[in-house]
Amino acid sequence: MKTLSLACAVTLALTALAAPFAWAEEPDPRTEYKEAVEPICKTDTEANKRILKGVKADVRKGRLKLAGQKFSKAGGALNRAHAELAAVPQPSEYKAKLAKWLSLIATEVTLFKKAGSQLKAENKTAAQATVIRLQHNANQANNQVIGFEFKYCRFDTSKFT
Repeated sequence: MKTLSLACAVTLALTALAAPFAWAEEPDPRTEYKEAVEPICKTDTEANKRILKGVKADVRKGRLKLAGQKFSKAGGALNRAHAELAAVPQPSEYKAKLAKWLSLIATEVTLFKKAGSQLKAENKTAAQATVIRLQHNANQANNQVIGFEFKYCRFDTSKFT
């Protein structure tokens, strides 16, 4: 009886030690991708925070050309970030979703530059319509990759509304 109890105890101990290895899962490809792209997005987010600082006040006070320069510059910064993001290898099971996300980012670049041009031309009404489309596009981009739980790769349009 003692031998059986000892054997059971040893078996249980070995099973407990081996269990973490048996149940170890492969890392989630979303997590790996997130870790690769978040530093790129963080750099862009911080740059655009500086670039767009005071843009709302500029528009309110009629400094449209200055606001337009800020939008154009933000579009350039996002364009550089987009190129870096596109170069990051994508997990095969999320390629379609990430391709759509990158496409939406490219559209954001275009909309930033368009709003910048409209503001420089002092066409505030057209710029407002473009910014609304930019906000809608940013929301679509965020929704496309919600499962990745990005912190910096989420687009926050509150800076210029």
